[in-house]
Amino acid sequence: MRVYVPLTLSSLAELHRTEKLGPVPLTAYAVTPALREWYLSGNEEELEYAALNRAAAASLRLVAAEPGVARRRVVAAADVPDRAAVADPDQALLVEALGEVRLTEPVPLHALASVHVDAAEAEPDVRAAADALGAADQGDDDARFVVDGAADHELLWYGVQEIDRLV
Repeated sequence: MRVYVPLTLSSLAELHRTEKLGPVPLTAYAVTPALREWYLSGNEEELEYAALNRAAAASLRLVAAEPGVARRRVVAAADVPDRAAVADPDQALLVEALGEVRLTEPVPLHALASVHVDAAEAEPDVRAAADALGAADQGDDDARFVVDGAADHELLWYGVQEIDRLV
C-alpha cells in the first residue's frame, strides 16, 4: 500500500540519519475505502493526489508545532505492507480523518518511493498559514483563507537519493 507520511525538514533529516521513519504508531494518509467513497468520481491518480494533499495539510500542523523548523511542508511517499497501515473504523467517515491510517511498523528508508517538499518561495505562505492555524481552527474565515493559501503551492517531487541535498 502506498502511504503518505507528513514530516518536517527536521524529521526528514532524522529519517536520513536513522534510515527509518518511526517510532510507531505514525500517522499517514492513503487511499482508504472511506477516501474512495468520498471522491466517488476520482480515478486512482486523483485519489493518490488527494491522500498526498491530506498529508501536506498534516505536515503544516507539524510545522506549526515546531517553531524552529523551516517553514516548508514535507511528505514522504512509501510503500508498506497492507497489514502495516490500519484505518480507525470509528474515524473513517469523519471528513477531517479521510484517508488517515496508523502505521504499526517503522518505515525503512528503502521503502520510500519519493519525497515531496515545498519550494523555497512557498515559505512565506507556509509561515503565515502555520501562524494562522489556531485562529482557523476556531472558525476565523480570514485565517482559514491564509491557511488555504499554503495549499495553493504544489509540493515538488524528489527522488529518495536526493534527501541528503534537501536536509
